[in-house]
Amino acid sequence: MKIYYDKDADLKYLAGKKIAIIGYGIQGRGQSLCLRDSGLDVIVSEVQGTPNFELAKKDGFNPVGAAEAAKAANVIQILTQDHVQAKVYEEAIKPNLKKGKVLVFSHGFNIRFKQIKPSKTIDVIMIAPKGPGALVRRMYEEGKGVPCLVAIHQDASGNAMNIALAYAKGIKGTTAGVIETTFSEETETDLFGEQAVLCGGVSELIKAGFDTLVGAGYQPEIAYFEVLHELKLITDLIQERGISGMRRGVSNTACYGDLSRGPRIITQKTRKEMKKILKEIVKGKFAKEWIKENEDGRHNFDKLLKEGDEHLIEKVGRELRDMMPWMKH
Repeated sequence: MKIYYDKDADLKYLAGKKIAIIGYGIQGRGQSLCLRDSGLDVIVSEVQGTPNFELAKKDGFNPVGAAEAAKAANVIQILTQDHVQAKVYEEAIKPNLKKGKVLVFSHGFNIRFKQIKPSKTIDVIMIAPKGPGALVRRMYEEGKGVPCLVAIHQDASGNAMNIALAYAKGIKGTTAGVIETTFSEETETDLFGEQAVLCGGVSELIKAGFDTLVGAGYQPEIAYFEVLHELKLITDLIQERGISGMRRGVSNTACYGDLSRGPRIITQKTRKEMKKILKEIVKGKFAKEWIKENEDGRHNFDKLLKEGDEHLIEKVGRELRDMMPWMKH
């Protein structure tokens, strides 16, 4: 494993270059503010009339259209959502992507699955902070930084890694540490983590636990507390101390239940299905399905989302969260 730090990066590789941030969402805002505060020249692109457009103006930027930003910039970072990146690239960025420019991503989906096929005359790099944009900004302000991943897809200039590390330094990623990877590895592991564990796995496990307790006659409110509300305590412990540290941070009863019953929930059949999901990601099956879903109007996506919204756990959760003033922001 190769990790880069401040001593390995130099902002001089971005000196005299204009950096376009396409999309002023959570990640776009965080990166834009950090890069600007690092003394770099940043131009922001956002759709006029949107809340993010107004936020960019409030933050002191003069947001423009994607084509104008891409034309003016030497370094173009695409931070729109995955499913719109290819359209933005084809319509606004590609016509302005001259030889010697640099295309930047924070997630490799569109490169990995060939939705974006850049000219061989440009550098294509990835700097992926391992945290949301708001955290990137907060850690920057505290002088600490968030760890990042770096990957080089194309090195037309011979300086792609130096430019990537300079970008990472501009958001203080090199202060925390930047781990070298590839577009394929970042994309495949990211999708797998979301589907099998962080989002898909966790949400289904919560609902299954809730349904089991309610189906056995326990109050939905008590079930909510036990399978959802207290989850944050456990995930915080895991994040801070690792799984072993979490086990030593809960009661011995809870720890023994974890060790002896956990494998009965996540069985060999579950692990086999995880391998199947990973195979679908690597072979592009999930990407094709998701791209087609967007092309067809997202009808299945909307249907599944609505079904999830109507689950009893959501109604109970809304009512219980109203009793928790610390949940209100």
